[in-house]
Amino acid sequence: MADRPRTRLHVDTPLAAGQSAPLSGDQAHYLRGVLRQAPGDRLLAFNEAGGEWLGEISALSKSGGTITLLEQTRPPVAVPDAWLLFAPLKGGRTEYVVEKATELGVARLCPVLTRRGDVPRVNLDRLRANAVEAAEQCERLSVPVVDPLTDLSSLLAGWPANPLTRDRTLFVAAETGAAQPLATAVTAATASGRPAAFLVGPEGGLHPGELDQLAKTPFVVPVGLGPRILRADTAAFAVLALWQALAGDWTAAPGQDARPPFR
Repeated sequence: MADRPRTRLHVDTPLAAGQSAPLSGDQAHYLRGVLRQAPGDRLLAFNEAGGEWLGEISALSKSGGTITLLEQTRPPVAVPDAWLLFAPLKGGRTEYVVEKATELGVARLCPVLTRRGDVPRVNLDRLRANAVEAAEQCERLSVPVVDPLTDLSSLLAGWPANPLTRDRTLFVAAETGAAQPLATAVTAATASGRPAAFLVGPEGGLHPGELDQLAKTPFVVPVGLGPRILRADTAAFAVLALWQALAGDWTAAPGQDARPPFR
């Protein structure tokens, strides 16, 4: 009985026994140049629709390669439907937020431009690559959607008309003012069956004008994160961790997503 391969790659093609999945040039370089792998070596390929599959490298070159899929090791699973809206941060911390939010099981990442935000643009390709790499390492079966940077006011204005958001509650991490404890708000939302999104503002907090706009928005629920002021990235991880514990897939017992032995 062979050990479970440690290498996992996200692939966009359909996955089925006997099928071949192409490797991009970057993936081929990673396998050849970093991991020193060659045709005949085995790895795991996954995506949200197909689950996870044991595969064998059938061809590998500088420009690409192929994997032959052998057998399914994990079936597709439902993704916990939590979104994170966040203001981009300086010093590589935006990439850190994407990485850790992916590990925490977020379904969608929405960078937002706020009045006090001091990062006016993001490298979307890089953020999406960060999400893929984090999904490969943490053994989730899906990669979160990473949206382009969007102005907060525009996002709020279009929320009721968008079929993806119109029934979704937006929880706003509030440093001051009237706000429910996060655990209380998440428990109530879970009982209502409404999906959740969480907004974390920039360092220095949201502008008073943005707070006024949010306070007048019917789908917004201000939530408190305790008596201490958290850094923006810490607040993002706190809300996602608590949501997963109360309403996400952290309610499953450890090992419930069992993996079969490898032959």
